[in-house]
Amino acid sequence: MASIPISPFGAPEMSDSDSSWTLDKLLASDLEAGHAVIDALIAALESAGWLGRDLFHVQMAIEEAVVNAIEHGNRRDSSKQVHVLFHVSQDHAEMTITDQGEGFEHWNVADPTEDERLDKPRGRGVLLIRELMSESKYNDKGNSVWMLKRRSAEEESSEEESD
Repeated sequence: MASIPISPFGAPEMSDSDSSWTLDKLLASDLEAGHAVIDALIAALESAGWLGRDLFHVQMAIEEAVVNAIEHGNRRDSSKQVHVLFHVSQDHAEMTITDQGEGFEHWNVADPTEDERLDKPRGRGVLLIRELMSESKYNDKGNSVWMLKRRSAEEESSEEESD
């Protein structure tokens, strides 16, 4: 597993000899920094042959997790950081986002799809992450989320057909 540093220009291409990519980085509580690592993750996924629905699912979930860590976890406090750990291979993507905030009761988030909650802005990110990822888990404190996306068989077979 190669560790490739992030650049402001996105993720480098993966070599044929090592088809995985890892990023372990501390970010400032700044949306621009957050979007830069999201862009690097998406570039790494594309380089590993991810496309379509699976790529979109990862992009939506990681956007929710990173933005929530910056805005809700760290409250954009410039003295706090967000730790991101990404690992991408051809068949799965694993992501951990940890902020320095107080956390939240992830087990006690109201269902945003209930009729009386449809117009409320809270809880949608947790639901999106749960629905879009193959697996997801929060730590007890609620300031760290681990997500796993397994590449779907349809996505893999459509890439093989296009080769």
